[in-house]
Amino acid sequence: MAICESLLQFERKTPVIVVFSLILLYFYYMLTQITQLLPSLSPSERRVAEWVLQHPKEAVGATLASVSRECKTSEPTVLRFCRRAGISGFRELGIRLTEALSNPVSYVHRDVSPSDSSSDAVLKVMDASIQSLIDMRANLSSMPIDRSVAVMSKARQIAFGGLGASGHVARDACHKFFRLGIPCSHLGDTPMILQFAAIVEPNDVLVLLSHTGRWPEFATAARLATVRGATVIAITHPDSELAKAASILFPCQLIEDTSVYTPMSSRLAQLALLDGLHVALALASGDDAAERLRISKDALHSAAV
Repeated sequence: MAICESLLQFERKTPVIVVFSLILLYFYYMLTQITQLLPSLSPSERRVAEWVLQHPKEAVGATLASVSRECKTSEPTVLRFCRRAGISGFRELGIRLTEALSNPVSYVHRDVSPSDSSSDAVLKVMDASIQSLIDMRANLSSMPIDRSVAVMSKARQIAFGGLGASGHVARDACHKFFRLGIPCSHLGDTPMILQFAAIVEPNDVLVLLSHTGRWPEFATAARLATVRGATVIAITHPDSELAKAASILFPCQLIEDTSVYTPMSSRLAQLALLDGLHVALALASGDDAAERLRISKDALHSAAV
């Protein structure tokens, strides 16, 4: 429970409502993390995870023996599952579930519905946005940041492609990265993405952004580009065809209903990730990049005078 101790120390200098919100989001993340762990668990560990997700209230008061019996597995398997989920032991599992269930906001995924008041709708959007950044931050250590920065630093050119909300993120990234002195372009529709992929060179980098990765043209473009020797960086769902075709994958598996509303949380996560890559690339490029950033800022100031 080191995270709780840290938050309690943090509370002394921070408004209580902020600390309480962070704690609730952390416990929500535990359940999200269990869901995301499912594909990597052994069959017996997966039975435990699925039982906990389907019966969170029963799991709070259950004993180690009863859980192993319900899941038709051994007690050591239940303990292994706890460790895989980042929990020190079975007792801590019950404590975290109790906290998570004490407020539905921290457990139930809250999509905006027509019956919501304006204030509730805004709160749900804010909660989802915060959660998307927490999820991204939690998985950052396993993401290929160093490899991506190394490839980008040697790139002849970088193109950022995306549609809809992801297209806006791609355009924003293009506006940032070109100031480092690397030729950049924005690809905002599938014909442009496919045509660019067909003529890339070995030192080119194509960054494709898609929340779901379902667009077949994206996977086709990724395959075209990699055949020609370019590097394709995909920020997308790890189970998509685009993810399989990419050279470098940043997996984004955010819980978001895009059947009606434009993707919001995924867009913020993409923006934050690309902002981080931009800063990392600037640092790796040294004084030259810093000088180019300074010169580009000075040009704006001069034009404003």
